[in-house]
Amino acid sequence: MTTGLRSVAVRAPARLHLGFLDLNGSRGRRFGSVGLALDAPHVRLSVERASSFAVSGPQAQRVERFAHALFQSHGLPEGCRITIHEAIPQHAGLGSGTQLAIAVGVALGRLHGLRLDARGVAALYDRGRRSGIGVGAFEQGGFLVDGGKGASDQPPRVVSRIEFPADWRLLLVFDRSVQGLHGEAEVAAFRALPPFPESTSAHLCRLMLMQGLPALLEGELDAFGRAIGELQRVIGDYFAPAQGARFASERVAEVLEWLQSQGLTGVGQSSWGPTGFAIVGSESRALELARAAQARWGGAGPLRLMVCSARNHGSEVTGGEITAGEVAGGEITGGEVAGGGITGGEGRSQAEVEAREASPAAAR
Repeated sequence: MTTGLRSVAVRAPARLHLGFLDLNGSRGRRFGSVGLALDAPHVRLSVERASSFAVSGPQAQRVERFAHALFQSHGLPEGCRITIHEAIPQHAGLGSGTQLAIAVGVALGRLHGLRLDARGVAALYDRGRRSGIGVGAFEQGGFLVDGGKGASDQPPRVVSRIEFPADWRLLLVFDRSVQGLHGEAEVAAFRALPPFPESTSAHLCRLMLMQGLPALLEGELDAFGRAIGELQRVIGDYFAPAQGARFASERVAEVLEWLQSQGLTGVGQSSWGPTGFAIVGSESRALELARAAQARWGGAGPLRLMVCSARNHGSEVTGGEITAGEVAGGEITGGEVAGGGITGGEGRSQAEVEAREASPAAAR
């Protein structure tokens, strides 16, 4: 006889936030985000029943705050042990806070028999105030466009989801010496920015509807890349007064400029950065570029390169039931955290492992 769950494990993907379509808002909805779920890095955590409350692993203090907020809002007992096995780098533009918050809320809810959905959990933690890409990445993955923020307090809803081509790869460029804007600084930046021209919003919406989305559906890498590159140029220049330049990191900007010189059109920065990205048509080409960039910039500085796939499905949530006094299920697989970096493991392509091993800086 089933008497409940003893443990729950969650794996949730990072995401790229590729830009906003409508920062003008004259049609009653503002922002309109474009983004993509990634297969790596990711959040991987587990929750188990226990006699007292304990949290261990990277970003533990953050997880404690999320857990206590849920305990208080739903009147749940605090007896559990939360282990964070892997975490997305903080303030790097990859949606670490939203994915961690939703993972904690969904896991604790499932442990106590509450079917909390990602949108409700995000709203509880005041996540997704402008963008629905994080919730969409958790729920379904893929290439996502949301419909912008209206009057609702809930995160914006996804209005388009397209499978990202399985052969394409993302070349990520990290700068470990820089953090993107976050918290009160981010709020202040939005308040200080000038009005966004309605004509520019119209241009970006047309760009995505009539070029970016059809090109992605038809697997036209260059046309899709040009659409993303144009979106990045417009939005990056608009946010430049807040972050100092089109891209938050000068080092990342140098690498992106070089990648453009190698013929790539879909390059840019995720959210407030500093993480940069380039969309590449194959694994072999992405690895070739990663190794060439590493050789060009060397391994002594804060730059790190990583090749990964998009993720065309959402999070993974598994539970171990208590049946007849026995614990069943709840196996967890994935890479391990070592020295704050990410090493290869199940759920990550061999290309990603090789790209990391090719980087002396990342291997330290």
